[in-house]
Amino acid sequence: MQDQVDDEPMSREWNYHPDLPLSDPSVFKLPIDPMFLSRWFLRNWLMLSERVMMVGLAVLLWVFAYPSLDQATHFAVGWIAQVWLVNMAVMIAVAGGLHWYFYLRRGQGRKLKFDRRDMAKGNRLWSFADQVHDNMFWSLTSGVAQLTAFQVFTMWLMANGYIPTISVAEHPIWFFLGLLLLPIWSAFHFYWVHRLLHVPFLYKHVHSLHHRNVNVGPWSGFSMHPVEHFLYLTSLMIHWIVPTHPIHLYFHVIYLGPGAAMTHTGYEDLLIRDKRRLALGTFYHQLHHRYYECNYGNQEMPWDRWFGTFHDGSDEATLETRQRKKSMYQKKAG
Repeated sequence: MQDQVDDEPMSREWNYHPDLPLSDPSVFKLPIDPMFLSRWFLRNWLMLSERVMMVGLAVLLWVFAYPSLDQATHFAVGWIAQVWLVNMAVMIAVAGGLHWYFYLRRGQGRKLKFDRRDMAKGNRLWSFADQVHDNMFWSLTSGVAQLTAFQVFTMWLMANGYIPTISVAEHPIWFFLGLLLLPIWSAFHFYWVHRLLHVPFLYKHVHSLHHRNVNVGPWSGFSMHPVEHFLYLTSLMIHWIVPTHPIHLYFHVIYLGPGAAMTHTGYEDLLIRDKRRLALGTFYHQLHHRYYECNYGNQEMPWDRWFGTFHDGSDEATLETRQRKKSMYQKKAG
C-alpha cells in the first residue's frame, strides 16, 4: 500500500490511486495462504475497522434504540416509526458526518482522494441542480423507507417465530460465524444484482440514477432508484432462511445502508496525524464508477476475476472495459 499523503495528484486521470495494477485481496484466492487469511482476519475483525464499528453500533442499537421483538409481534405505527427514525438518524449521522468532515471541513484536504473534482453544483443533471442534495433526497426517502420496510418485516417474522432465530448463549459459535459470513454473502448477492442492473434496459431506466455519481461522495452510496433499492435490499432476505440473531439483522441493515456511505466516501482511508487509521472507499469500486462495465462486485469475492470483468487500474484494462461496453450496446442495437 502506498503511503503518499500529500496533495499532489499522482496521474493525469486520478488525484490519488493505490499501487497499480491492483493486487488480489480476495479470501477465496488460490492457492490458500494461511498467513494471508490470518492478516485479513486481523485487519477486519481484531482491529478498528468498518466492520467492527458496524457490529458495535448494531449492538448499541439493539440494546438502546430499536424496539424489542416483544413489541414487533403485531404491526403498529409506534414501533415501526421508531425503527424508521433510528435508521434516518444513523444514515444522517454517518453520511452527513463523513460529508461534513471530508467535503465541508475538508479535514484531510485531497489526501488519499481518488477523484480531484468536488461534488457537482449548478448542473441540471441532478435534482435540485446539486449532486449532494440529489443524493440526500434518494438516500433519505426511498432508501431509508425501503431499508426500514425490509427490517420491520423481518423483525415481525422473527417475533412471531415464522423464521428461525438463535440466541448467543445457545449458539455462540454460529453467532460469531454469522457476523463473519454476512459481508461475504452481501458481496455475493451484490455482484449478481449489480450485473442484472447493468443489462442495458435496467441500466437506462434504473441504475443510471446511481451512476450519475462518477465522482462519488458519502451521500452517493445509498442514492439509488427505488427499483434498485428494492433489488439491493433483497440481500436481507437471507434472514428469512438462515437462523440469525437480531444483532445479525441490525448489522446487515447498517452494512447495506450507512455502510454504503463509508465505501463511497471518495477517499481510501481516514488519516489521523498523517497515518491511515480507518479504511473507507476502495479504488476497485471507484474504477467501476469511472468506467462502468467492470468491477461489479467487491474485492472480497473473486467473481470479477473469474468472469473477466476485473479492472486492475491499468490502461490495458481500461481499453478492454471500453470494448466490452461497446460490444454490450452493439448487441442491444442489433
